[in-house]
Amino acid sequence: MVITMHETEIAPTVPAGEGPSESRAAGKARRPMLIPAVVTAVAGILAFSAFVRADTGALGTAMPPAPTFSFADLAAKVSPAVVTISSAHKVEAQGDAMPDMPFDFPKGSPFEEFFRHFREQQRHAQPDRVMALGSGFIIDPSGYVVTNNHVVEEATDIKVTLSTGQDYTAKLVGADAKTDLALLKIDAAGRLPSVSFGNSDKMRVGDWVLAVGNPFGLGGTVTTGIISARGRDLQNGPFDDFLQIDAAINQGNSGGPTFNLAGEVVGINTAIASPNGGSVGIGFAIPSNLAKPVIAQLESHGTVERGWLGVGIQPVTPEIATAVGLDKPLGALVSQVEPNSPAARGNLRKGDVILSYNGQPVDSLHDLTRLVADTPAGRRADIVVWRDKSKATLRVDIAKQKPEQEETAAETPAPADATTGTDVKALGATLAAITPETRQEMDIPDNVEGVVITDVDNDGSAAEEGLRPGDIIEQVGQKHVHTPAEVGEILSAALAAKQDAVLLLVNREGSEVFVAVKVSHA
Repeated sequence: MVITMHETEIAPTVPAGEGPSESRAAGKARRPMLIPAVVTAVAGILAFSAFVRADTGALGTAMPPAPTFSFADLAAKVSPAVVTISSAHKVEAQGDAMPDMPFDFPKGSPFEEFFRHFREQQRHAQPDRVMALGSGFIIDPSGYVVTNNHVVEEATDIKVTLSTGQDYTAKLVGADAKTDLALLKIDAAGRLPSVSFGNSDKMRVGDWVLAVGNPFGLGGTVTTGIISARGRDLQNGPFDDFLQIDAAINQGNSGGPTFNLAGEVVGINTAIASPNGGSVGIGFAIPSNLAKPVIAQLESHGTVERGWLGVGIQPVTPEIATAVGLDKPLGALVSQVEPNSPAARGNLRKGDVILSYNGQPVDSLHDLTRLVADTPAGRRADIVVWRDKSKATLRVDIAKQKPEQEETAAETPAPADATTGTDVKALGATLAAITPETRQEMDIPDNVEGVVITDVDNDGSAAEEGLRPGDIIEQVGQKHVHTPAEVGEILSAALAAKQDAVLLLVNREGSEVFVAVKVSHA
């Protein structure tokens, strides 16, 4: 399965009329199998007929026809505010990358002259720009248009086409790559049709939605479906929190709106998951509640200013929840605290589990990332953490996030090689103290303290959680360790207390991550 983040149709300029015939031919070749759907429909009709006969008695008294539900009024209401966006993008000429000669021809040979002529033709035949086609929608009668950043990113010219066919040159007001949103402005003589944002938090799985856009450059197209899921993370950015919809969206739909039945925008169509590049009923839209503050800042300042806490975070797994004494997995586990950051000044520590932020629950990593980002620089935040099996409230003064800063999930790079050590059976691993020789051999920085894993039992708890030779255990049960004996003592105490798991802070080539290891398997 491929996650396609760019539902923008990008192609060199071609003469009019070349595309449709190919599409018709392709359509005939890939005609879908309709038999299962027909069978299902017939079965449904028979079942309904039986229900009518049972409900009306032997006489079969006719029932009044069921009311017909249609999206026509909704489509007519919102479609005038949906626009087509075309943008020109420069491409690097690739002719110079061609080899001078594919073979060694004698100097002055006719073949040498022929190939040079062919190479020159190829260079001039390559277009110096391509056109990208996407969608957007007007949010203000004065001409503000919302779309995806990837539709207009690095564009040299942007054109907005209304549903009436009128074209306008658009100015890029601002863009935000982290949320893939952009705001354009067009100048029209009068007031333009517009739509407003709705509350995406109120959308439930199963709610009807209507998508409008410009798939494959065909122009205004309306599709319907439901909310299939919420909170999808496509690993595309720190603020991934997509609505998944099954309304058909394709290349060219990027930046177009998803509406609720009230005609409010609850999502901005951005991506599809597809094995073939076309719609298979799995589309993703940016929730309106994520987009609204971003668009407001782009309109006011042209850029987006975000708050910064200065922590590395990771998910709380069921095993980690057990290890730290939580009833269930929730919150964001602090795996790193940046020096001289708001978090460091506010006394946040590695191993803290952030449960709430300014009264808002933190159920996942993205909750914390979004809440911190939405906090203005200089604002004080009350953060509730789980520490030493009890809650504590910390007050932190949030700073302004610089372009290279964000609250990040901890990553774990590949391990280094290791040497021999002491077997710790409760962990299922062989450990060694860090000596000057070990530091030099394994290139361990002077500021890293702990014990190094030199071997792992394939059937042990450490192996089950992905620990490897070369990993450095800095903490066990949130206590710093320096020798294998200290690790063994803490694990033995955990077993005696009938504790199911123990939390380890592991350093792998400079990246720290918490791992919960089951000690009951020892």
